Amino acid sequence: MIWKRIAAGMVVGCLTLVVMSCSQGEMHDHDADHDQGHSHDAPEISRGVAVLHATEGNDVSGTVTFTLAQGGVNVAAEVRGLTPGDHGFHIHEFGDCSAPDGTSAGGHFNPHGTDHGGPDDEHRHAGDFGNLTAAASGVASYDRVDTEISFSGVESIIGRAVIVHADPDDLVSQPTGAAGPRVACGVIGVGG
Repeated sequence: MIWKRIAAGMVVGCLTLVVMSCSQGEMHDHDADHDQGHSHDAPEISRGVAVLHATEGNDVSGTVTFTLAQGGVNVAAEVRGLTPGDHGFHIHEFGDCSAPDGTSAGGHFNPHGTDHGGPDDEHRHAGDFGNLTAAASGVASYDRVDTEISFSGVESIIGRAVIVHADPDDLVSQPTGAAGPRVACGVIGVGG
Protein backbone atom coordinates (compact mmCIF):
# COMPACT_ATOMS: atom_id res chain seq x y z
CA MET A 1 0.00 0.00 0.00
CA ILE A 2 2.80 2.36 0.84
CA TRP A 3 4.32 1.86 -2.60
CA LYS A 4 1.09 2.95 -4.26
CA ARG A 5 1.06 6.16 -2.20
CA ILE A 6 4.72 6.89 -3.07
CA ALA A 7 4.05 6.23 -6.76
CA ALA A 8 0.93 8.42 -6.71
CA GLY A 9 2.89 11.19 -4.97
CA MET A 10 5.63 11.00 -7.59
CA VAL A 11 3.07 11.21 -10.42
CA VAL A 12 1.43 14.26 -8.83
CA GLY A 13 4.86 15.86 -8.27
CA CYS A 14 5.89 15.27 -11.88
CA LEU A 15 2.59 16.63 -13.18
CA THR A 16 3.02 19.72 -11.02
CA LEU A 17 6.48 20.30 -12.46
CA VAL A 18 5.20 19.86 -16.02
CA VAL A 19 2.33 22.30 -15.44
CA MET A 20 4.66 24.87 -13.85
CA SER A 21 7.15 24.48 -16.67
CA CYS A 22 4.43 24.94 -19.29
CA SER A 23 3.05 27.96 -17.47
CA GLN A 24 6.46 29.60 -17.31
CA GLY A 25 7.02 28.87 -20.99
CA GLU A 26 3.66 30.39 -21.85
CA MET A 27 4.45 33.43 -19.74
CA HIS A 28 7.82 33.78 -21.44
CA ASP A 29 6.25 33.50 -24.88
CA HIS A 30 3.59 36.03 -23.89
CA ASP A 31 6.31 38.46 -22.72
CA ALA A 32 8.17 38.03 -26.00
CA ASP A 33 4.96 38.66 -27.96
CA HIS A 34 4.24 41.69 -25.81
CA ASP A 35 7.73 43.10 -26.44
CA GLN A 36 7.44 42.56 -30.17
CA GLY A 37 4.07 44.28 -30.22
CA HIS A 38 5.44 47.27 -28.32
CA SER A 39 8.81 47.80 -29.93
CA HIS A 40 11.27 50.01 -28.11
CA ASP A 41 13.30 51.03 -31.16
CA ALA A 42 15.85 53.78 -30.71
CA PRO A 43 14.86 57.11 -32.25
CA GLU A 44 16.09 57.74 -35.77
CA ILE A 45 19.32 59.72 -35.87
CA SER A 46 19.05 62.91 -37.89
CA ARG A 47 22.21 64.79 -36.88
CA GLY A 48 25.86 64.05 -36.18
CA VAL A 49 28.71 66.27 -35.00
CA ALA A 50 32.51 65.99 -35.03
CA VAL A 51 34.67 68.43 -33.11
CA LEU A 52 38.09 68.59 -34.76
CA HIS A 53 41.26 68.69 -32.69
CA ALA A 54 44.77 69.28 -33.98
CA THR A 55 47.19 66.42 -34.35
CA GLU A 56 50.66 66.79 -32.84
CA GLY A 57 52.53 69.87 -34.10
CA ASN A 58 49.46 71.47 -35.69
CA ASP A 59 47.02 74.20 -34.64
CA VAL A 60 43.88 73.21 -36.54
CA SER A 61 40.41 73.12 -35.00
CA GLY A 62 36.82 73.19 -36.14
CA THR A 63 33.42 71.58 -36.25
CA VAL A 64 31.74 69.39 -38.83
CA THR A 65 27.98 68.81 -38.67
CA PHE A 66 26.02 66.17 -40.52
CA THR A 67 22.27 66.73 -40.90
CA LEU A 68 19.67 64.54 -42.57
CA ALA A 69 18.51 66.37 -45.70
CA GLN A 70 16.40 65.69 -48.75
CA GLY A 71 18.43 63.37 -50.98
CA GLY A 72 21.18 62.60 -48.46
CA VAL A 73 23.14 64.08 -45.58
CA ASN A 74 24.19 67.73 -45.50
CA VAL A 75 27.86 68.09 -44.54
CA ALA A 76 28.80 71.53 -43.16
CA ALA A 77 32.25 72.37 -41.82
CA GLU A 78 34.15 75.34 -40.51
CA VAL A 79 37.84 74.70 -39.90
CA ARG A 80 40.47 77.16 -38.60
CA GLY A 81 44.25 77.18 -38.43
CA LEU A 82 44.92 75.80 -41.91
CA THR A 83 47.54 77.01 -44.36
CA PRO A 84 45.87 78.82 -47.29
CA GLY A 85 44.77 76.51 -50.12
CA ASP A 86 43.22 73.06 -50.46
CA HIS A 87 43.26 70.33 -47.80
CA GLY A 88 42.00 66.76 -48.18
CA PHE A 89 38.81 66.20 -46.20
CA HIS A 90 37.53 62.69 -45.49
CA ILE A 91 35.68 60.37 -43.17
CA HIS A 92 37.98 57.61 -41.95
CA GLU A 93 36.97 54.13 -40.86
CA PHE A 94 37.67 54.21 -37.11
CA GLY A 95 36.47 56.67 -34.48
CA ASP A 96 39.90 56.76 -32.87
CA CYS A 97 41.93 59.98 -32.77
CA SER A 98 44.29 58.79 -30.03
CA ALA A 99 47.47 58.54 -32.14
CA PRO A 100 49.48 61.80 -32.12
CA ASP A 101 49.44 61.82 -35.95
CA GLY A 102 45.81 60.68 -36.32
CA THR A 103 46.71 57.37 -37.96
CA SER A 104 44.63 55.46 -35.40
CA ALA A 105 41.57 56.56 -37.44
CA GLY A 106 42.59 54.06 -40.13
CA GLY A 107 41.99 54.50 -43.85
CA HIS A 108 39.14 56.19 -45.68
CA PHE A 109 35.64 54.97 -44.83
CA ASN A 110 34.99 52.63 -47.76
CA PRO A 111 32.16 50.18 -46.97
CA HIS A 112 31.78 49.02 -50.58
CA GLY A 113 35.46 48.51 -51.47
CA THR A 114 35.56 51.07 -54.28
CA ASP A 115 38.44 53.19 -55.58
CA HIS A 116 39.24 56.62 -54.18
CA GLY A 117 37.72 59.56 -56.03
CA GLY A 118 36.17 62.99 -55.78
CA PRO A 119 32.88 63.70 -54.01
CA ASP A 120 30.96 63.87 -57.31
CA ASP A 121 32.55 60.79 -58.92
CA GLU A 122 30.38 57.76 -59.66
CA HIS A 123 32.93 55.48 -57.97
CA ARG A 124 34.42 56.77 -54.72
CA HIS A 125 34.83 55.92 -51.08
CA ALA A 126 31.81 56.89 -48.99
CA GLY A 127 34.22 59.05 -46.98
CA ASP A 128 35.63 60.98 -49.96
CA PHE A 129 34.61 64.63 -49.55
CA GLY A 130 37.36 66.15 -51.72
CA ASN A 131 38.95 69.31 -50.34
CA LEU A 132 38.40 72.14 -47.91
CA THR A 133 39.73 75.41 -49.33
CA ALA A 134 41.26 77.69 -46.71
CA ALA A 135 41.38 81.45 -47.28
CA ALA A 136 44.42 83.58 -46.42
CA SER A 137 42.98 83.77 -42.88
CA GLY A 138 43.37 79.97 -42.53
CA VAL A 139 39.60 79.45 -42.30
CA ALA A 140 37.82 76.97 -44.57
CA SER A 141 34.10 76.31 -44.98
CA TYR A 142 32.35 73.39 -46.63
CA ASP A 143 28.65 72.83 -47.32
CA ARG A 144 27.15 70.15 -49.56
CA VAL A 145 24.64 67.30 -49.52
CA ASP A 146 26.28 63.89 -49.81
CA THR A 147 24.43 60.81 -51.12
CA GLU A 148 26.95 58.12 -50.07
CA ILE A 149 26.71 58.40 -46.28
CA SER A 150 23.93 57.85 -43.75
CA PHE A 151 23.23 57.47 -40.04
CA SER A 152 22.37 53.76 -40.22
CA GLY A 153 23.34 50.58 -42.02
CA VAL A 154 26.70 49.93 -43.68
CA GLU A 155 27.05 53.58 -44.73
CA SER A 156 26.62 54.83 -41.15
CA ILE A 157 29.14 57.50 -40.21
CA ILE A 158 28.32 57.54 -36.48
CA GLY A 159 31.39 56.60 -34.46
CA ARG A 160 33.82 57.15 -37.35
CA ALA A 161 36.38 59.96 -37.65
CA VAL A 162 36.66 63.10 -39.76
CA ILE A 163 40.22 63.84 -40.91
CA VAL A 164 41.63 67.03 -42.42
CA HIS A 165 44.93 66.61 -44.27
CA ALA A 166 47.90 68.94 -44.77
CA ASP A 167 47.85 68.73 -48.58
CA PRO A 168 45.24 68.80 -51.36
CA ASP A 169 43.44 65.61 -52.33
CA ASP A 170 44.23 65.15 -56.04
CA LEU A 171 41.04 63.03 -56.31
CA VAL A 172 42.74 60.30 -58.34
CA SER A 173 45.76 58.82 -56.51
CA GLN A 174 45.01 55.51 -54.80
CA PRO A 175 44.08 54.89 -52.09
CA THR A 176 44.02 58.35 -50.44
CA GLY A 177 44.45 61.11 -53.04
CA ALA A 178 48.03 61.88 -51.90
CA ALA A 179 46.64 64.31 -49.31
CA GLY A 180 49.60 64.06 -46.94
CA PRO A 181 49.72 64.05 -43.14
CA ARG A 182 46.64 64.40 -40.96
CA VAL A 183 46.42 67.83 -39.32
CA ALA A 184 43.09 67.39 -37.48
CA CYS A 185 40.86 64.57 -36.30
CA GLY A 186 37.39 64.39 -34.72
CA VAL A 187 35.04 61.54 -33.90
CA ILE A 188 31.47 61.76 -35.22
CA GLY A 189 28.91 61.50 -32.44
CA VAL A 190 25.13 61.76 -32.39
CA GLY A 191 24.10 65.42 -32.46
CA GLY A 192 21.29 66.96 -30.47
